[in-house]
Amino acid sequence: MTGSKTALVTGATSGLGRAMAQALLASGMQVAIAARPTPRLAEAVAGWQAQGLLAQAFPVDVRDEASVAAMARAIQERMGGLDFAVNNAGIGMRTVNPRFFEDPRPFYEVPSTSFDDVVRTNLTGYFLVAKALSAIFLKQGRGRLVNVTMNLSTMQRRGFVPYGPARAGAEALSRIMTEDLRPAGIWVNQLLPGGATLTGMIPEDAPHAGLLPAEIMGPPIVFLASAKADGLTGARIVASEFPAWLAAYRAGRTSQPPDIF
Repeated sequence: MTGSKTALVTGATSGLGRAMAQALLASGMQVAIAARPTPRLAEAVAGWQAQGLLAQAFPVDVRDEASVAAMARAIQERMGGLDFAVNNAGIGMRTVNPRFFEDPRPFYEVPSTSFDDVVRTNLTGYFLVAKALSAIFLKQGRGRLVNVTMNLSTMQRRGFVPYGPARAGAEALSRIMTEDLRPAGIWVNQLLPGGATLTGMIPEDAPHAGLLPAEIMGPPIVFLASAKADGLTGARIVASEFPAWLAAYRAGRTSQPPDIF
């Protein structure tokens, strides 16, 4: 495999997803823009297409297996296959506690419905998307998957139930996916910003000083889709540290991902 030509990004109409989709499109790739079927999906794709970029809309609810399966079928029919996929769709603590920054609440005050919704989106959604797309990859005999995650410290932060546990589960899932797909030559890696980012997951009235721009995800995601990352699997790349990581990778000095706990 010598780089990727077709890609999918879930949760691609805002935040990190939009920044990664933009970077992949700008690199010349054809990108499936996957998000909930809202006007924002059509507007985002129309905007990219107006710039001459190869974006296509694929409505999906990652929590629903039938919806994910329909998306996978549509990708095969309309794009003729898939080289590269980014599991990014997720919801944050704002959906559970709008004031989670200044008023973190203990896990025992979290409604079970909110817990289920975040886990269903941020963890089960990753599983469902990867499962559906792995069928395409295995049939092709090639493919790359990137799971977007977050800092290990955030997984254990006070007041971060259920977001932290869901992302911790995604870390473990990613590592298992890596080993399950390694024999088939399908590569799985993780990418995280390296700190809080300026996205819709941050309350508008929260301090924004020191937040990372969503665009920080652009260079590493383009690298992971390129021929320069051929054969790379099992990596956990921190976007804010990408230049140093890349130099170490080129010199053969990269290490294994850190323990989750």
